[in-house]
Amino acid sequence: MNRTRYTWFIVMTLTIILACSSTDPDTLPYRPVFGSSSPDNTTSLRVLPVTNVSSVILPLQIDAMRARGYPGSDIVIEATLDPGVNYGNYYVSYLSEGLKIYARMTVPNGEKPSTGWPVIIFNHGYIPPAVYRTTERYIAYVDQIASSGYIVFKSDYRGHDRSEGAAGGAYTEPNYSIDVLNAVASMKRHPDADPDRIGMWGHSMGGYITLRSMVVSQDIKVGVIWAGVVAPYPDLFTRWNPGARYAAPSSQSWVYLLQQTYGTVEQNPRFWNSISANAYVSDLNRPIQLHHATADHDVPWEFSQMLYDEMLEANQVAEFYTYEGDNHNISNSFNLAMQRTIEFFDRYLKTD
Repeated sequence: MNRTRYTWFIVMTLTIILACSSTDPDTLPYRPVFGSSSPDNTTSLRVLPVTNVSSVILPLQIDAMRARGYPGSDIVIEATLDPGVNYGNYYVSYLSEGLKIYARMTVPNGEKPSTGWPVIIFNHGYIPPAVYRTTERYIAYVDQIASSGYIVFKSDYRGHDRSEGAAGGAYTEPNYSIDVLNAVASMKRHPDADPDRIGMWGHSMGGYITLRSMVVSQDIKVGVIWAGVVAPYPDLFTRWNPGARYAAPSSQSWVYLLQQTYGTVEQNPRFWNSISANAYVSDLNRPIQLHHATADHDVPWEFSQMLYDEMLEANQVAEFYTYEGDNHNISNSFNLAMQRTIEFFDRYLKTD
């Protein structure tokens, strides 16, 4: 291997390793999923008897997310970044619930198709919000998709880097999904984008956001999820790193407090299904491709297997690729996984 190729390999490997980390949801601080929330993320907690909760609409519930609007906004170019080999690269902003959210956006060079360029909304995984920086994570991932003829739009989510608002618990609030759905709406009105050719890519926590967004909005035509947190809500506790937890959830965890408020899965399965995107996969009617490594120590491989089985049972179009012995970022098989990803997007977003 010559020096140039060796240097490229080292840079690529470090970029992938640094891309993302994942967090066991039982260790996340509890944040209420209901009440009135303001841009400063203060929320009023209303404790309800288990017997009465089935009639209450909570913001985290899929039906509640479907009922609300996602107007998006015009996209503002804040700065021009160093270009890719065949695409422009920009630091941009848009609005979500009145908050200014920043993002990275790429636009292909060359003659724009008559309907506009196809778009991939790119949902990054969990990175501590205080550590996250727009231009420092997922560089190789974005480059591969962007150089294949797509607009790539990677939202920072609220509370990340310079984005306004407070970062919250991804699994107890709908806020990050709201930001992403407003990103979809913003891209639909962007002059360079084809509003009818929008796909979504997500890694880890971003996979959770991708699945959730797809069961809420019909505007997302295809999804690809790597190492996704895509199990039903009850399994997020019982199957996520089970060897490291107690038999019952900690009294300070969001799982415990939700159970105290709404009952256990056995007592109130309707509630737990109502916040799980998995309970709505029969409504998808759009394809999803899953990638997961067997040696993933951050998110169990079984999560993707469960979603794949649920999709097949619901007669949905799904593909599932397993990478033996690889890690959470699929570092060892990155090029193969990315090739499959781009071919899948091409199949559903570039056909006549």
